[in-house]
Amino acid sequence: MPVWAIESEGVFKSFGLKPALQGIDLKVKIGEFLTVFGPNGAGKTTLIKVLSSLSKPDSGRVLINGLDAGRHAAEARRSIGLVSHQTFLYDNLTAYENLRFYGRMFDVPNPDKRIREVIAKVGLTSRLHDRVRTFSRGLQQRLSIARAILHQPPILLLDEPETGLDQMALTLLKETVHPDSSGTDERRTVLMATHNLERGLAMGDRAIVLVEGKVAYEQSTQALDLAHFCATYLQLAGVRE
Repeated sequence: MPVWAIESEGVFKSFGLKPALQGIDLKVKIGEFLTVFGPNGAGKTTLIKVLSSLSKPDSGRVLINGLDAGRHAAEARRSIGLVSHQTFLYDNLTAYENLRFYGRMFDVPNPDKRIREVIAKVGLTSRLHDRVRTFSRGLQQRLSIARAILHQPPILLLDEPETGLDQMALTLLKETVHPDSSGTDERRTVLMATHNLERGLAMGDRAIVLVEGKVAYEQSTQALDLAHFCATYLQLAGVRE
């Protein structure tokens, strides 16, 4: 079994002449929670898209549980649950139909039972048969969390997952980093991109700061003081207080 759940080696990605990622080398241990900070345009969303194989790097490679995600994208995706700005939900389908579709995609055993479990976990049991287009942004995000954990992935990639969530839903989100009905004591591996410095440090084991597509800072959160980190972050991001 590999030591690293997520590895990127020399990952570059550009959009036209604009570089988004410039040689990202990253390793995330199995069961580790890595928080990725950075100003707008730093490359956080691009990094998550590359790690999830939704976008191909121009060069370099990504390994998911030791598997080359470029050559084995479909298999690598089975290990990943993704929560992002895009909910990846179908508006004209009900919550149940959305989850059933993803359940078939990932060959979820006993899908109806599993759907009831995850829908209860995010507090949407009463809306299970409502069409997604009738959901508020916050409820859609809850459903996207249910979709992300439906196939019990060992790795979660979270891109600004707090967007549109109320306090109850934020609590539910925190619970997704732990195993749910999986019969294992191992924590999920989590990589979360966020602007919320306080919450990101509280949830993460390690923090990095991306600036202009490069890792500009890396530190264990146990050694970090929030006030000192905020000052460091503002300096790295080029923000004047």
